[in-house]
Parts: sequence; structure tokens; C-alpha cells
Amino acid sequence: MNNQTKQITTFLLAFSMFSVFAKENVYNPGKSKVVYTKVAAGCDPSNSQTDLDVNNVRTTIMGGGDMWWNLDDARYEIPKNGNRHSMFAGALWIGGVDAGGQLKVAAMTYRQDGNDFWPGPLNTTTATIEAEECVEWDKHFKIERSDIEEHVARVNVDPTYVPSQAILDWPAHGDLTQGQAKYLAPFFDVNGNGEYEPYDGDYPDYNITGTNDDARLYGDQTLWWIFNDKGNIHSETGAQPLGLEIHAQAFGFTADNEVNDMTFYNYKIINRSTLPLNQTYFGQWVDPDLGYYLDDYVGCDVNLGLGFCYNGDAEDEGAAGYGFNPPAIGVDFFQGPIADPNDGIDNDRDGEIDEIDEQIIMSKFVYYNNDFTVTGN
Repeated sequence: MNNQTKQITTFLLAFSMFSVFAKENVYNPGKSKVVYTKVAAGCDPSNSQTDLDVNNVRTTIMGGGDMWWNLDDARYEIPKNGNRHSMFAGALWIGGVDAGGQLKVAAMTYRQDGNDFWPGPLNTTTATIEAEECVEWDKHFKIERSDIEEHVARVNVDPTYVPSQAILDWPAHGDLTQGQAKYLAPFFDVNGNGEYEPYDGDYPDYNITGTNDDARLYGDQTLWWIFNDKGNIHSETGAQPLGLEIHAQAFGFTADNEVNDMTFYNYKIINRSTLPLNQTYFGQWVDPDLGYYLDDYVGCDVNLGLGFCYNGDAEDEGAAGYGFNPPAIGVDFFQGPIADPNDGIDNDRDGEIDEIDEQIIMSKFVYYNNDFTVTGN
């Protein structure tokens, strides 16, 4: 059904306020229009689509901050090969206030009104990107943990071994001539010389040996990609850009328990602008279509930090439905950003305030209907 007219309920899980500082200090909407006076890069929206399909879920991940669809249809299929989908779309929403009191927002929904995110890393000095670089980075880097295990076992041991193309193409370093950061995709540097050299044993940074406690890749299958909010004007929200570069990974595990029915997402957010962003909210916007979409309800569990969608009756009807005794689906913040020190808030709701390295879990849950009522768009 056309997504512009389909009646849906969407919800937003958000982290509470924290600060995103300038440069490399990283902490893991109405349509009010703005007159733009700055020249935008002119990047086109991302076209890349790659499936995460290692376990009982097959879902399509887009390259522009949105996922779980292919720009037309739902693509969160569970069980895999069952032709039933439980999500229609999802995207990041990020907003905050700069030192001058200017609200800045980057968010995506269905792309009818436009885009706020584009592919690729920003220039670390100017927080800009050329249109050609957006095209170059409009892709995902898909890698299997089993390939890395084979690499570690055979490289420099088996003279017949050739690393897989996924290992050779791993984007460990940015293009310094474009002002990009030297280090992008995480890798394990065997000889510690700061260069990614897979033929010398380096590999994408899973904890393969069991001794790499600082490993930065997860799952049995991982998609890794970069996007930003400076590639063009924010035609989705109409807001001023934040200057963010986001290193993202989507991953899943093959397991014999509930983890086999889960997918996971990790974001490293870098503020490339020269000023901090205050009162920042980071949210996951979710459009769940649990099979047949017209009988879905949403809610949240405050203590668990969990948003969920469930069927309104005992049967999920129709060709797209799950039938009798349908499942429910949830979205959870397993690990949030570190709260600002001494903010006086019990961010993890454990009864203590201002612990060292206190994490922020879900602090807001908001839903709206895809209509034009007071509870709509």
C-alpha cells in the first residue's frame, strides 16, 4: 500500500538530554521552514540497500539513516523466508540547541518531503563533504565474523591463503586529501604501526582471539557504513544541520535462543562542527507494521526502557498477517550514551543520581498517527 496514504502508528524512543561536544569528543517536528543562506554540498539521497540476514531475521538497511524498508515496502521479515514483516520503517532522530540558542535537527521518515542524512565522512576541519564523496560512500561494508576467524587462522601461515574482498576493501582509513579522518572503520592493528595491512595480519576489529577487550565490531554478521547530516539542506525537517558524522553498524548473531530473533544497531556520533550541541536528544523513530497494520497497538515499559508493538486481537488477519496468536516486537536501548556529569538526573532509573559513567536509557516515549489530527503528523 502506498506509504503516503497508509494509516500507521509510529513511535519514538529517545535518550534524554546530554551534550555532544565538538570534534572528536564522542558520546556513544512540525515542518517550520528555514531560509538557507549557506551553500550546501549538493549530495543526492542515498540509494544503497543491503540485507542483514545472518539469523531468523532478514531486513534491509538503507545508507541514509533509515532502515527496515526498501523505499516502498516493509523489509523486516521474521521468520526469514516466511513472507511476514513486523516493521515498516525506522530512522534516527537527533536534535539539540547550539550555544546561540539555535535548534538543530536531523531526522528521517519516508523521504516524501526530503532528506536530512547523506552518505560519507565529513572534512574534519570544515565539517563539509563534496557530492562526489557522497556517491563514493553510498554503500555498506558487509562482513562475516567467520571470514575474520579464517583470516586470523591462515594469514602468514598458509601460503595459498588470499584475504576475502570484504577484508581487503575494509574502509579503515579516510581520504586525507578530502580532509577525512585517518581512522574510520575499526581494525585490529597487529603490529601497532597505525596502518591497515590485511596481508600482514590486520583485520576488522572483532574480538577473534578472546584477548581484544576493546574490540569495536559485534555480531556474526555486520554491516558498517558512514553517514552525515551536512551533505545538503535538511529538506525533511527544515532545520539547520548539526555537523554530525555517524559511524553505524547493524549486526546479528546466530544462536539457539531468543537472540536468533533479534537485530542490533550501534552508532558512534562525532560532532564535526566547532561548537558543542546542548540539550541533545537521540531517538529511534519506529513505524511498526506487525503483519496486518490496521490492528496494531504500541506502548512502552519504562523500567526496561523498551518500546513495543502488539496485535489488538487474537488474530492478525489478511495475507500479510501472522494469523492466530500473533507475536509482539520490541525496540530496546541496550546501552545508552554516558550522561553529563552532575546533571542531577537518575538517568538509568536505578535509584541513584550522578554515578560515574551513568548511562542514559529510554527517557521519552512518544507516538503519533499518520494522519492530520491533533495526534497525527
